[in-house]
Amino acid sequence: MKRVLIATGGGDCPGLNAVIRAIVHRASQEGDWEVLGSIQAFNGILREPTEIVVLDNKRVAGIHFQGGTIIETTNKGGPFAWPVKDNNGVWTTDDRSDEMIRKIRHMHIDAVINIGGDGSQRISQRLFEKGLNIIGVPKTIDNDLSSTDSTFGFQTAVEIATEAVDKLVTTAASHNRVFVLEVMGRDTGWIALNAAVAGGAEVCLIPEIPYDIHKVKDALDKRFTNDRGFAVLVVSEGAHAKGQGLVTKVNNEIGYENVKLGGISRVLIQQLEELGFRHDMRETVLGHLQRGGVPIAYDRVLSAQFGVKAMEMAIAGDFGKMVAYHHPKFVAVPLAKAIAKPNLVTLDNALIRTAKGLGICLGY
Repeated sequence: MKRVLIATGGGDCPGLNAVIRAIVHRASQEGDWEVLGSIQAFNGILREPTEIVVLDNKRVAGIHFQGGTIIETTNKGGPFAWPVKDNNGVWTTDDRSDEMIRKIRHMHIDAVINIGGDGSQRISQRLFEKGLNIIGVPKTIDNDLSSTDSTFGFQTAVEIATEAVDKLVTTAASHNRVFVLEVMGRDTGWIALNAAVAGGAEVCLIPEIPYDIHKVKDALDKRFTNDRGFAVLVVSEGAHAKGQGLVTKVNNEIGYENVKLGGISRVLIQQLEELGFRHDMRETVLGHLQRGGVPIAYDRVLSAQFGVKAMEMAIAGDFGKMVAYHHPKFVAVPLAKAIAKPNLVTLDNALIRTAKGLGICLGY
């Protein structure tokens, strides 16, 4: 009996369970494969005792429409940076990757499928370089991996953000207000840009285009006549003004390496007030609502296709690669290539041209 181990790392994402289900169903057709799940990414392997569960058709029945992941996830620590507290109470990190690989081999695991975004696939590449038979499945609501046409969970996040814009439009019009909707997007503005176009926002600010606050104010001024009017701004959490850095929060979480973003919506309102914009403004931070809940049909289908392809790669022994969607085909690309270049919004992108054509202010 051969064994494949599934790990889900990084932030949760609509469609994760659909990928897990697809892997299990495809594996069951072979008759000689057992599927295991590592609880909370690779933590399940590294912990003592290990936290590993058997995933069979009965265990994954009906999970394809559920949000989150039944084997849990984490974006803290990992095999190369395991949090350790010394005798003085100071937290450091320890590289336990070799130990983890030994444990995986001791458990007679023939292949590992790591479902995660950029950070998770960088871990996949480093583990592959150490000799682990590993396959990546791209997971990120930010759609920021350039080696695949799309990532599952992204369209669901856009749908949730668009619904938020729709709701804010009606309350903004009723109160003659400006609403600033802060959405996820650390390095890329795909969620914000799509939601702004779909929802009819007046302003959209994204990380790739540092904004001029005067341009933003000018766009908002045009929305009001005799104190009557309204507007909705959609802003990525990683957006920032020209010449200024990201808006961040103090982060004391042990093992969490990323800068903790949040607060650009409030900063934006303060900047507008300082320029003399006197109309009523309110902020709404969508936050983790974009990650939760039921994946839309598109993401369920995409997840299923990723899962089936990943298992077929495991069966074929095609390791050191990540599943990618190159319309209309699902292919395997080297992990090194998959993480080499992020998928950023560029000024010549078709959606940017559409936004400008609709009169959406992009802050420049």
